[in-house]
Amino acid sequence: MPLEKITKPRRSELRRGYDDACGTAHALELIGERWALLVLRELMLGARRFSDLRADLPGISANVLTQRLEELEERGLIRRKRLPPPAARDVYEATEWGLEAEALVQALGRWAARSPRHDPTLPLSAVSILLSFRTMIDRPAAAGFSGRIGFRFGQESFTAAVEKGGIEVARGPVDGCAAVITTQPTLLAGVVYGGVPFETLNVEGDEALARRFVSLFTLPPKVQLPDS
Repeated sequence: MPLEKITKPRRSELRRGYDDACGTAHALELIGERWALLVLRELMLGARRFSDLRADLPGISANVLTQRLEELEERGLIRRKRLPPPAARDVYEATEWGLEAEALVQALGRWAARSPRHDPTLPLSAVSILLSFRTMIDRPAAAGFSGRIGFRFGQESFTAAVEKGGIEVARGPVDGCAAVITTQPTLLAGVVYGGVPFETLNVEGDEALARRFVSLFTLPPKVQLPDS
């Protein structure tokens, strides 16, 4: 397979700062470039290879992904590490400070979900749908729920554990889960948020528990835009 050509940005292409002491302005200097926050989002549930990131961000080019990774690493938000043999490959992971940006991802996601122009049918990554569960969980509804659900998306697997109105999501094996859902992220989002029938999911184990789980998440109400 031929290697894709990666070019460095010219100095004239580097984005300028805002010359503004506001923390919001500096936040945009850190993660405001196109794709930067989404690249960081994809690392919220653990380390990923370059190819994994490229696959889950289908609109990004190899060149831009390389630039964003280099910038985020220089700014202390992610780090690159070499896995030991037999894997012996480079992966990228969020730093402890970088992981704190999940609060920003959650706040922006909840805010933007109120837009009537939001298109939920566009591609969605596994990390994105699972992080949405931590954002959109209806805590009063989840207060009486207790259970651990597994998810398989192709070769990737994750778990979500709900207890006392809170939820923990992690990448890893689904062993010990009461129910395991095998599907695609976009289809799961359609069931949870879009009214797609639950029966379209492939569920192993406690189907009643899985059905209750997908009912624990609600989107905020849409805003009413002025007539154009």
